[in-house]
Amino acid sequence: MTEYQSGRKKRFVKKRQDPVSITELKEGILNGNRSYLAKAITLIESNAEEHYALGQELLQELLPFTGKSFRIGITGVPGAGKSTFIEQFGEMLCEQGLRVAVLAIDPSSSISGGSILGDKTRMEQLSKNPCAFVRPSPTAGTLGGVHRKTNETLLLCEAAGYDLVIIETVGVGQSEVMVRQMVDFFLLLVITGAGDELQGMKKGIMELADALLVNKADGENKPLAEKTKRELNQILHFLIPATKGWSSKAYTCSALKNEGLRELWNVIQQFEEQTKEQGVFEGRRLLQKQEWFHTMLKERILSDFFFHQSIKSSLPRMEDRVKEGGFTTSQAVEELLKRYKEAILDGNS
Repeated sequence: MTEYQSGRKKRFVKKRQDPVSITELKEGILNGNRSYLAKAITLIESNAEEHYALGQELLQELLPFTGKSFRIGITGVPGAGKSTFIEQFGEMLCEQGLRVAVLAIDPSSSISGGSILGDKTRMEQLSKNPCAFVRPSPTAGTLGGVHRKTNETLLLCEAAGYDLVIIETVGVGQSEVMVRQMVDFFLLLVITGAGDELQGMKKGIMELADALLVNKADGENKPLAEKTKRELNQILHFLIPATKGWSSKAYTCSALKNEGLRELWNVIQQFEEQTKEQGVFEGRRLLQKQEWFHTMLKERILSDFFFHQSIKSSLPRMEDRVKEGGFTTSQAVEELLKRYKEAILDGNS
């Protein structure tokens, strides 16, 4: 802290720290330091152009140390108790000596751009566990509500030595598809009230799930939870399996009372063992790398386009022309693309 005099009062200002080098970040992450991991994720999530190259350099250094974690995606209808479940499930795994990272994809405020739900606050107990790492990430308005850097953040957590990486989606439809493309096992949390519940649930989301879990199966609600489980299993019987050679089933649990969590963990372990034996696990990982390559390629092209100087200077004027009726939307798009191509051919940045 630096002290300075202002009038009669003494004020203390936190001294600005020197930026951490890529080498320091790499060593800190490989040593399992949560502080360095958090700093690296902040670097990866930054939209600043100067941070992009640094983030990619760090990822390249850490890539040989990734790929050893088991990846679980979790989604669910509103009120299904995802955060409570993840916290209790994570605590149970930590007690077994495993290290658990949770990436909670948080909806972004349309006003501030910041996280709305604050999962780190909702998972306060798990956040304090030295064997766990909880990171809420704002979606920043990207397609499906999934933060564009989640996959790279997942790799950082793997390099830090976490045995399991859990990704919680916001549950807004398209986000489930994108998270399914990042994880090994996908879990859908539901609650009782199966009639209306199942009618409102998209068949496509159920087809993504390797298991369905009816939460809050306790007290007077337990018989209804069992009924919901039976109805779900009847539906799953007619759906295409989410994973080749694996039969998706519904189960019950009470995260609040820690009931059914160990049974679910046994199912997940069985899934891992079976898919690895059949070669399905590695095949999915390879396909995910290919899908992520195409996703990042599209994202990078979009980024280069909008950050290009000719586009940044022309875009506001073109928007005004469209609003005033001087250009149709298609004409404006074609004009911007023409200027971009000309600038690239001329070698202008």
